[in-house]
Amino acid sequence: MHFSLAPIVIVLLVAVLTVIICRKLNIPSMLGYLLVGFLAGPGVFHLIPQTPATDYLGEIGIMFLMFSIGLEFSLPKLKAMRKLVFGLGGLQVVLTITAIFGILLLQNTPVIHAFTIAGALAMSSTAIVSRILSEKTELGQPHGQMAMGVLLMQDIAVVPLMILLPALAGGSQDNLLYALGIAAVKMIATLGLLFVIGSRLMTPWFRLVAKQKSSELFMINVLLVTLGVAYLTELEGLSLALGAFVAGMLLSETEYRFQVEDDIRPFRDILLGFFFITVGMKLDITALIQGWQSVLMLLIILLVLKALIITAIARYLRHSVADSMKTAMYLAQGGEFGFVILTVSHKLNMLSSEWEQAATAAILVSMILAPFILNGSEKIINRLVKSDWDMKAVDLQNMLIATMSKSEHILIIGYGRCGQTIARILEQENITYYALDLDAERVRIARSTGEPVAFGDAKRREVLEAAGLSRAKMVVITLNNMAETRHILDNIMHMYPTMPVHVRATSDDYLQTFAEMGAEETVSDAKESSLALAAYTLLGSGISYQNVHKIITDIRHSRYQILQGLFSGKNGKKDFYDEKASISRYAFALPDEAYAAGKQIKEIPLADFEIKLLFIRRQTHQIQQYDETFILEAGDILVIAGSKEKIISFENWILQGKS
Repeated sequence: MHFSLAPIVIVLLVAVLTVIICRKLNIPSMLGYLLVGFLAGPGVFHLIPQTPATDYLGEIGIMFLMFSIGLEFSLPKLKAMRKLVFGLGGLQVVLTITAIFGILLLQNTPVIHAFTIAGALAMSSTAIVSRILSEKTELGQPHGQMAMGVLLMQDIAVVPLMILLPALAGGSQDNLLYALGIAAVKMIATLGLLFVIGSRLMTPWFRLVAKQKSSELFMINVLLVTLGVAYLTELEGLSLALGAFVAGMLLSETEYRFQVEDDIRPFRDILLGFFFITVGMKLDITALIQGWQSVLMLLIILLVLKALIITAIARYLRHSVADSMKTAMYLAQGGEFGFVILTVSHKLNMLSSEWEQAATAAILVSMILAPFILNGSEKIINRLVKSDWDMKAVDLQNMLIATMSKSEHILIIGYGRCGQTIARILEQENITYYALDLDAERVRIARSTGEPVAFGDAKRREVLEAAGLSRAKMVVITLNNMAETRHILDNIMHMYPTMPVHVRATSDDYLQTFAEMGAEETVSDAKESSLALAAYTLLGSGISYQNVHKIITDIRHSRYQILQGLFSGKNGKKDFYDEKASISRYAFALPDEAYAAGKQIKEIPLADFEIKLLFIRRQTHQIQQYDETFILEAGDILVIAGSKEKIISFENWILQGKS
């Protein structure tokens, strides 16, 4: 039987290109995989046939998705967010399923079909929502916490749904209660395995494996536990996905959780990509055209009805109108777990092909629209909710009153660990400061202890004015989001170009950027850590505190110049000190016959070869200070740095006088 690699190569090529385009457009790559599946599957180009083998590969992807959720599931996290999770989240899942179920029954949809679709549409996309909240630094804001609480409840709700679906598929209406009872018993048995037996066995087992100090063995063991527990739950009549979830929870209780997360991530991401490709393969363009009315109806249910239900529940729980609407907009789309439910239901013959196509298409379209809706959510809320403007005006007024008496104060933007450390030192030295932060809970706790902190978005110029920017002595930006930092720094420089601004940079790539934008000082996380370690190393080497302080201070005063500009090109403008470049350190001795022996440093074409001479070792002495007239001698060891290709050419010149 002849087998061709051409279809697989084409699919991989299309997948790579599609994901690149999605990242360029700031669209989740998951949507790219869905599109690849649609194009490569039976719906369009017929590059990959839809077979039980491809479906099973997709099911393995579901397993690793559920395994990842199990790893992240922790009882302390659940307890801290219990009001949002079980209150807002629990009501959202129950009421959304009930409402959609009722609407579909009115459309004369079969009961099992209606329940399956309702469960699928009740889910939202954890991948899309968490990513956008993180990028917009809104995870700590009220609507961000509300959205994450609901998503956590949805993740939890998938587990009982995975048990209910096989029970409903296997039983008639007469023995439905019996089937649900059996499912409940199996659920209790599974939880018993999790909390009683598994938790006692998993830690010693993983310790035994870890003691062998083999990364391959550790990875094999992770796969063994994941697939083994999934297989056991399948033998019990439960889903593979539930078993993977149980395995993840078992491992989350061990000290190897983070190692497991790192090891499993490549498998999870690749197999999840295949899962979404298999979902895209299920889309039938003919069926979509014929059933466009069903697709449109389900899409409206997702984007409108679901949002209205979430808004109503949030308002009932006394959240503000703006936060309620923002949360609703973030959750008013379908999610990856909706595909999971549809896939499992189709496998159990609980859903007709027409309804599966319609539900899959509706979820897919809603996920495509979600990033565009969420990026414009702020403008939409401001137009719809007048009270939100009023509340912002009140907040600005309160902030203005609090800062009226302050002048020559330090304005700290970002009150995380870095900002709080600066504030503690300023307070100790009786220096006045005022801080802004976007984490509502952090601000509440800080204000309860009397600290001068306010909730405010420093990207808005009116917030900066209310915080007393015009009267501030200087600004310190401590955020770990460099895009936010650039936005804020740009605002400050346009408003008050002479304002001294000190900026934290989490990456060396921004040192030059922030300096060019007008920052007086830019402090690098990586380089400051290196300097601290270097200082301790120098002290341990016997150098006095005074000399160490002088060395480190000189480096800081030179803006890390000796750390950045290790190499100079022909024009003196090119900076070759780049950790991403293949720069190597190399040492070689000058033999008696070397061409460079007896020559002065100025005669050595270092710039032509783009080489940096770090130092010269002569006998037992290391020579770092030398002028252009310094003469090289036979036996000298040259310690240089540069690209490997240039080093080879340079060594040839040193030895023979030609490259």
